[in-house]
Amino acid sequence: MNAKTLMEKIGLPVFKYLTLILGVLVAVLPLLVIFFGSFKTGTELRTTGPFDLPQNWLNFSNYIQAVDRGNMLLGFFNTTIVLVVSVFGTVMVGSMTAYVLNRFDFKFNKLVMALFLIAALVPGVTTQVATFQVVNALGLFNTQWSAILLYMGTDIISIYIFIQFLDSIPKDLDEAAIVDGASYFTIFTKIILPLLKPAIVTVLIIRGVAIYNDFYTPFLYMPKTSLGTISTALFRFKGPFINQWEIISAGIIIAMIPTLLVFLFLQKYIYNGLVKGSIR
Repeated sequence: MNAKTLMEKIGLPVFKYLTLILGVLVAVLPLLVIFFGSFKTGTELRTTGPFDLPQNWLNFSNYIQAVDRGNMLLGFFNTTIVLVVSVFGTVMVGSMTAYVLNRFDFKFNKLVMALFLIAALVPGVTTQVATFQVVNALGLFNTQWSAILLYMGTDIISIYIFIQFLDSIPKDLDEAAIVDGASYFTIFTKIILPLLKPAIVTVLIIRGVAIYNDFYTPFLYMPKTSLGTISTALFRFKGPFINQWEIISAGIIIAMIPTLLVFLFLQKYIYNGLVKGSIR
């Protein structure tokens, strides 16, 4: 083995791991700064470095103030309502749409698929003026239904995920059920939907995290304080807590906890669902 081959054999793994370490540091270091700052007092935060450990790890006063004065419990409640209804509607609408497009060969099948693809490629910000006018004309502005309908009606990716999984389900199951006298609705609810469980879990996680983290839609369509979600609750910290970064840090950590727990417990479903969908 010559020197050049040896350098290539050693250099490539070293470069790969250095790149991974750099990516981890870029993602983790800001979170560490916020986490440390959430346990510090105001004076301590101003007089110590960002990576200095807090003097008192039991200082939960910042978290108490963030929950109490930042209306974070109300934000969690509103977010839960919007999230549950939106995700349920997304799964039902997406799976039924995918079932029709995959199983029925009608005249405008390819046209509908093309329109879905075009809709996915169009930047959402370019249609916001028209979307806002439609929502306002329907009387949904400053109601939770405005965000719910937008989340349910603009999720094109879930349709493609369901279509990928439906390609792996033999149509012979449908034909056998039809011979036994089952309707299309029965076939979908009793046969197809249970077999779509991996895709449903994938859509639930991906779409749920996206809705939970979304700021733009609740801020634009639900500006009323009583309708604030967790993302808009964090944004409102800039008013009374503009110079109290320790309380803002505590609020950020509180908002991160649900998504972090969901990801840790369900990450295998994300990877398995995406991999199976791409293979099938």
